[in-house]
Amino acid sequence: MKPKASAKALLIGTVFAALLSSSAGAADLLEKIKSDKVFTVATEARFAPFEFVEDGKIVGYSADIMAEVMKALPDVKLKRLDLPWQGILPGLAAGRFDYVVTSVTVTPERMKAYHLSTPIADATMAILKRKGDAAITKPEDIAGKAVGSQAGSAQLAALETFSGKLKDNGGPVTISTYTDFSEAYADLGAGRIQAVVNSLPNLLEAARQRPDAFEVVLPTFGPKTYFSWAGRNDADSASLNALIDGELVKLNKSGKLAELQTKWFGAPMQLPDVLPAVE
Repeated sequence: MKPKASAKALLIGTVFAALLSSSAGAADLLEKIKSDKVFTVATEARFAPFEFVEDGKIVGYSADIMAEVMKALPDVKLKRLDLPWQGILPGLAAGRFDYVVTSVTVTPERMKAYHLSTPIADATMAILKRKGDAAITKPEDIAGKAVGSQAGSAQLAALETFSGKLKDNGGPVTISTYTDFSEAYADLGAGRIQAVVNSLPNLLEAARQRPDAFEVVLPTFGPKTYFSWAGRNDADSASLNALIDGELVKLNKSGKLAELQTKWFGAPMQLPDVLPAVE
């Protein structure tokens, strides 16, 4: 007769079996996407010219890039969810969709929490002012003024950091936050704030759309940074992340990204094939 197993041994065996079951049930995300024939991504379609809605469809620079990337996933349908920015990265972490195809500004915190893709665009910060506003001719001139940016964004964090450096040079900025940048531009146009901080490509687009109302203040400010897309930083997502990174590198090397940048921004951008470390 076999001796009875101890309670501790039974517990260890149960836990081990559960772990094996969990491991066996874990599905590679890319294989699941191919099997289901649906790739679900989240975007914030209020960030022209990267992604915005036109005639009921999500269009823009990112949409054009994804059309190229999806060639590597034949027979798979792209499903895009248009969501507020504030819920996109938390939604990714919670597994509500497969990937984020929207303009994610690279920060050290995000690099630790997510897999950020090969860069898709320059994201260095700049300032938009009302056309002809002689009170703001360089970034430091926003000291003591009312400036807007998007709640929960890297642009807002950059504005807050820059504002702190201005406390002895005219006083800190009075910051207003908005759900999306279109609201901030509306307040700027109406004179309720004096400037908006966003990434340079977006502000160039805002000024291009309303040249009679806005102009961009140069030079940019803060460190050089980039926009990326984002995936979950886990084993199940590794092959999907690698596929998208590889396709973006191909598009950069072939000149296709430069072609799309010229289409949407008026000029190409110099982008690295590997995301640089951010301090």
